[in-house]
Amino acid sequence: MKLYVIRHGNTDSNRLDIYNGKLLNEDINNIGIKQAQEASKKIKNLNLDLIICSPLLRTRHTCDIINSNKIKVIYDDRIEERNCGALTNTKIDNFYYTEYWNYYSTKYKNVETVPELFKRVNLFLDEIKKKYRGQNILLVTHGGVARAIHFYFNELPEDGQVEKYLPDNCEIREYSFN
Repeated sequence: MKLYVIRHGNTDSNRLDIYNGKLLNEDINNIGIKQAQEASKKIKNLNLDLIICSPLLRTRHTCDIINSNKIKVIYDDRIEERNCGALTNTKIDNFYYTEYWNYYSTKYKNVETVPELFKRVNLFLDEIKKKYRGQNILLVTHGGVARAIHFYFNELPEDGQVEKYLPDNCEIREYSFN
């Protein structure tokens, strides 16, 4: 069973280094459209049985572009981006990004913590592993969720720093369930 993960195409928030999170439901920009068109060439050759997509606009639009083979799509809010609360629409330079993405940090209040995000994603992955056993699935999701997926399959660093595991926009990663 293969799991493919793609982060949505570029958004204006990505371009401007503004944290969009779950609450800023923006579309991809022209750069993101081109990225998705390029990614669709690779995805076209994957032997996919199902696509599961975050319901946010940027992932939906990316999914529409990359799904040239017209694979069945299910939308699931468990793979929406991390809820950054009051930090939504904040310039990334305005807060300590490394601290924000530290698994052990308790500095930021009223946001979805990294452990909460990871738990949400882990439960989702446990479910699809059982429900779609033997099928190849593509997840169209967000950077934070892609980080959580990475650490579902890989060991968490001792220092808890997960920010560097952010995939590029429309980067496709592949995992295998045992």
